[in-house]
Amino acid sequence: MRRRDALAILGGAAVWPVTSGAQSAEMPVVGFLRSTPSEPFKHLVVAFREGLKETGFIEGHSVAIDYRWADNRLDRLPDLAADLVQRQVAAIVGNRHAVQAAKAATATIPIVFVLADDPVQSGFVASLSRPGGNITGVTFFAGGSLDVKRLELLHELIPKGAVFAVLLDPNYPESKGALPNVEAAARAFGQQIVVLTAASEDELDAAFTRAVRTGAEAMLVSGSPFFTSQRRALVALAVHHAVPAIYDQRDFVELGGLISYGASISGAYRLAGLYVGRILKGSKPADLPVQQPTKFELVINLKTAQGLGLGVPDSLLARADEVIE
Repeated sequence: MRRRDALAILGGAAVWPVTSGAQSAEMPVVGFLRSTPSEPFKHLVVAFREGLKETGFIEGHSVAIDYRWADNRLDRLPDLAADLVQRQVAAIVGNRHAVQAAKAATATIPIVFVLADDPVQSGFVASLSRPGGNITGVTFFAGGSLDVKRLELLHELIPKGAVFAVLLDPNYPESKGALPNVEAAARAFGQQIVVLTAASEDELDAAFTRAVRTGAEAMLVSGSPFFTSQRRALVALAVHHAVPAIYDQRDFVELGGLISYGASISGAYRLAGLYVGRILKGSKPADLPVQQPTKFELVINLKTAQGLGLGVPDSLLARADEVIE
């Protein structure tokens, strides 16, 4: 049995089959590595393929993609990354936790990240304009600090709210790093912040129960790959407990969440595909500047607002990029 098959069976991580053309020595193989399950993130795969296609690479014809998913088990990532390195893939693309594992596994194979924090401060690149080394990618550079903006939007929706909850993933340091700024903004509004954490499905339920018991009148769900993979559960819990919540991605609002503000992750993975395509054509990661989003989307679900008995101010509706009715 090959080692990659053994890892999939013993570790339980999802491994998507590569096309038969991957056996050709002329066809480069790209490793697609994420810390999450595969099912909630199929749209990111589609976006990544679109980016590759824009540079002339089509999966199954001119490039093969080896998919590895850790199913929110961070301890699986080192083995998954090491296996891609052993396979000598042409490049590896992944989210924050995945790239951390890939960086530890290789200093030569090109790595393209999609992450929400400062890649310089995190030690992935030397600078945004000249990354150096074998790593570059796309960052929501203001990702964590956008939580302050999200708190402001919640305050605009519920101006008399005295207690707001903030839900953090303890395994995702970017959101925790923004907490002091969020707390400072809350004090300026005269609000109290209740900090909640959840790193498993059971803890999500407990977090909402605690939010209600502490009198929280709204919740800011900070961004993390785990939370995004559990977006259906998070939206369902918010509806069940009648807690108005703001999220970092429009995907939550499309499922019935109240409001979201953030950059497009699908767009980021399309850019990652473009960068991988350029690398396959000979560009070096060290020479490819880190990309940053230029547009942030505000999406509001009016039906959900009505179900919560909330009136959405006209000023907020006028600024929305999309209103779901």
